[in-house]
Amino acid sequence: MKTYSTKASDIERQWHVIDASGKVLGRMTTQVACLLMGKHKPIFSRNLDMGDFVVVTNADKIRVTGKKVKQKIYYRHSGYPGGLKSVSLEEMMRTNPSQVIEHAVKGMLPQNHLRARMMKRLRVYAGDTHPYLAQVKATSTEAIAKGS
Repeated sequence: MKTYSTKASDIERQWHVIDASGKVLGRMTTQVACLLMGKHKPIFSRNLDMGDFVVVTNADKIRVTGKKVKQKIYYRHSGYPGGLKSVSLEEMMRTNPSQVIEHAVKGMLPQNHLRARMMKRLRVYAGDTHPYLAQVKATSTEAIAKGS
């Protein structure tokens, strides 16, 4: 019996639409990260970029548990002395809710050269409309979201 090795020509990408309204941020983003990596496919290989396209809608309606809305802080640094900036989750949700989901998913993807390619296939929208209706066929994202 021979060992199967996945080739780039074997990869078939699908489009998934996930509605984030009312879902918990961490649980939803783990499902998105698995779709972007391609871990749900039987021919998954870590050294290849096998994931699908993911469109997340209603990013402004996600919820978090506990006191994270007030206590969770996002940091960034300009590189200059005293250049540390901090923004709370509450303010980030008010100004740019799609960045919250992108930041969470980016932290769940592998830290290697494939992460940038995976992040390019993630589209996050604050509202419920998106311009990818032609690409998205009748894929069952509810079955993936439920874990089956």
